[in-house]
Amino acid sequence: MSEVVAAPAPYTHKQIMGVVTGVVLCVLLAALDQTVVIPAVPSMAAELNGFRHLSWIVTAYLLTSTASAPILGKLSDLWGRRPVIMGALVFFIFASILCACARSVMELILFRALQGIGGGGLISLAQTALADVVSPRDRARYQPFLVSMWAIASTAGPVVGGYVTQHASWRYAFWINLPVGAIALVLCYRGLALLPRNISRGKIDLFGILVLTGAVTALLAVISGGDMKAWITLPSIEMLGLGSALLVMLILHERRVADPLLPPRLFANRECIGSIVVAALASVHNMAAAFLLPLYFQLALGAAPARSGVLVMPSLIAITLAAYLCGQIVRRTGRLKSMLLAGTIMCTGSFAAMCLLGPAQGLAPFLIASVVLGFGLGLTFATLMVWVQNAADPRDIGVALGTQLLLRSMGGAFGATVSGALLLRYFNQTIIYGGLQSVRLEDLRHGSTVLEHLSGQNRDLVLAGVTAGFHAAFLMCLVLAIGAVLLALGLTDLPLRTKAALHEIIE
Repeated sequence: MSEVVAAPAPYTHKQIMGVVTGVVLCVLLAALDQTVVIPAVPSMAAELNGFRHLSWIVTAYLLTSTASAPILGKLSDLWGRRPVIMGALVFFIFASILCACARSVMELILFRALQGIGGGGLISLAQTALADVVSPRDRARYQPFLVSMWAIASTAGPVVGGYVTQHASWRYAFWINLPVGAIALVLCYRGLALLPRNISRGKIDLFGILVLTGAVTALLAVISGGDMKAWITLPSIEMLGLGSALLVMLILHERRVADPLLPPRLFANRECIGSIVVAALASVHNMAAAFLLPLYFQLALGAAPARSGVLVMPSLIAITLAAYLCGQIVRRTGRLKSMLLAGTIMCTGSFAAMCLLGPAQGLAPFLIASVVLGFGLGLTFATLMVWVQNAADPRDIGVALGTQLLLRSMGGAFGATVSGALLLRYFNQTIIYGGLQSVRLEDLRHGSTVLEHLSGQNRDLVLAGVTAGFHAAFLMCLVLAIGAVLLALGLTDLPLRTKAALHEIIE
């Protein structure tokens, strides 16, 4: 039987901003660590003699951060946000020290996996802590602070990672987590002090944790295998079967246990699970776009890597601006569905335009489409974060947000893998069919110098291959964006609750 704490008084704006200040650096740390290491990965592999395991430096973090999100969310529902967030921060900082001191690539992969355990919880727990003190109707007012951290990490991460790798050492990509993490610990200790230490008492579903971790690891290992051909190999099929069997085992177990890790009532909630699925679809084309946009500027339009980073920034700024405007509108209307539909329709329209654009149309039309896409993604994600909190039982907000993050991570891995595979497959098919096999897609990544040495006919063939590859990837995104629109249409526009989660739990 659960016990709850006494109801606190309504939180003031100053108190809420204390919580925001406490968690924004948590989001920045976790998001930054997903991007800052990318430019440093080749240097890591070179120094540690581990090129064969290159991708696992990134994948290890993805696996454990995805699996840990709903687990730490559930623990925070039981023990309170502050101790779990502080524990995740300490674990993340300690693992960062281990990564910086790694002496072999296998050590680095292991320590990255440990780092992901802490990093996966920071993002969902930051959202959950804010939900405790802000009602869903007012939540969108503070959402831009967290969304801005994602935009900053997406923009600054690769720049910082590339700079420290070039001018110092890749190890500083991990050492920089120490001062930022120390500041985050102080801010969390102060800002989250008003949150109760214990929200409810219950048993930890250890078996559910182990089974969920195994299932997520198996399925993500298949999705992140590198390309679609790897999915039909015997090891991948076996891993897929193992992940599916563990999921079935988890479902049967959760129905019997008294205090389940993933409460069945969460999945019986149509509005809650519907918004989680829409978020997963949106994450597929979000990560696909994050992968495709800088490559398009480089491969199709001949931009240098530095300039392609600058050209991506308008879409990132649009994400933050859309989240801010969404917050202001939702506070006035008390409704979410119009914003969700606007966001998903914008994403659909931008991908439709990208399917029609090519190098011949130049930079401006594609840049406009990318800004519209960023604006649509900003509206979509800002809305869905509030939607799942408004639809979920207040007792389950932590695990609901963790589940949403889990499916978003899996969707993101799927989007990046499939978009890359489609781009490469259709490029190769086009140039091989045209009789040209000497040009590889990676040869074009640093501008158009390779094209200058080709004849006019072969140059046109290469550009046609690039265009075909991007169109195939954008078409996949378009289909999924249409699916997100249709699912969003089926959701019920519930009135936003006007009480913070802690008050509703107690009442």
